[in-house]
Amino acid sequence: MELAALGVGQVSPSPLVGCVIVAENGEIVGEGTYIYENVTHAEVLALEQAGERAKGGTAYVSLEPHSYHGRTKPCTDALINAGIKRVVCPIEDPNPLVSGQGFQILRERGIEVVTGVLREEAARLNEKFCVWHNKQRPFVHLKLAMSLDGRISLKDSVSTTLSGKESAEKVQALRYEHDAILVGGNTAFVDNPSLTDRSGKPRRRKLVRVILDNRLRIPLESNLVKTAQETPTLVISNSNDEAKIQTLRENGVDVANANARDLKAVLEELGKRDLQSVLVEGGTEVAGAFCDAKLVDKLTFIVAPIVIGGHSAPLAIGGNGAISLDNALKLKHLEIIKHGTDFEFTGYPF
Repeated sequence: MELAALGVGQVSPSPLVGCVIVAENGEIVGEGTYIYENVTHAEVLALEQAGERAKGGTAYVSLEPHSYHGRTKPCTDALINAGIKRVVCPIEDPNPLVSGQGFQILRERGIEVVTGVLREEAARLNEKFCVWHNKQRPFVHLKLAMSLDGRISLKDSVSTTLSGKESAEKVQALRYEHDAILVGGNTAFVDNPSLTDRSGKPRRRKLVRVILDNRLRIPLESNLVKTAQETPTLVISNSNDEAKIQTLRENGVDVANANARDLKAVLEELGKRDLQSVLVEGGTEVAGAFCDAKLVDKLTFIVAPIVIGGHSAPLAIGGNGAISLDNALKLKHLEIIKHGTDFEFTGYPF
């Protein structure tokens, strides 16, 4: 799984896969990490490194080996032909082209297959890929920075940076691992953000910036429009302002004709573009809409030790809200991590 994680940012819309080959005597003789542009799968890389020493050995793979002819030959064939006698793998591949078939083929060829080891950790490692196939939509990760009393800016939505340098580095790490970043039209209008991945790490595709903007308020002189030729920018709007739409497109902005309030339609537009995951960064009403629609797969709050107060300072989550505590969004697998003076709370709604 550590080897698989080396592929973060470099495999979408494929999964993260790592493989270790252990010889009969217990010695590690091959390792592999899948990178999309390198084409060769982790199992094949590890087997090539192991050579003849793989015969009679064990292959540890983070995801079920694929059994169909795609961009590469089946990894099941590679394992069989190398003389592997045992495969240890935590989870099935949720891709219906693979799901369970890889394990079945290996067993039919007399290879022992052990599954379920570290199942939960392996599923979390490939959470974006699993949601992409199991729910037929992009993985949605809601991230918000807020004060201790749950405000995301000063009164009247004045653009405000609440978190510190260490938290900013965490945010860039989150942007790096996602295919798209999404904000509402008001955030784009008020904050004039750049919404870029500044992690400095290699990624297969540029981070796509998504703005939900039915009113088409995005200024032509904004950072998002001015840099759309270099950084993919998608505006989702049902506006009939054809003149502005045409101007945006001339500036390199991709404009999708859809109701930005219909979040399933929004995710469908992202899916059409093979965007496997999206980091939602607000603002208030966008965050609330995703929570109300129960379309949040993962949630991260970065809380600064600041109290803003007041009646007009916007809260982190808008929308309709829960009608009862039973209806409230509850989190499991909650992690609390300190970044400088800030605290990160990350968990999974259930």
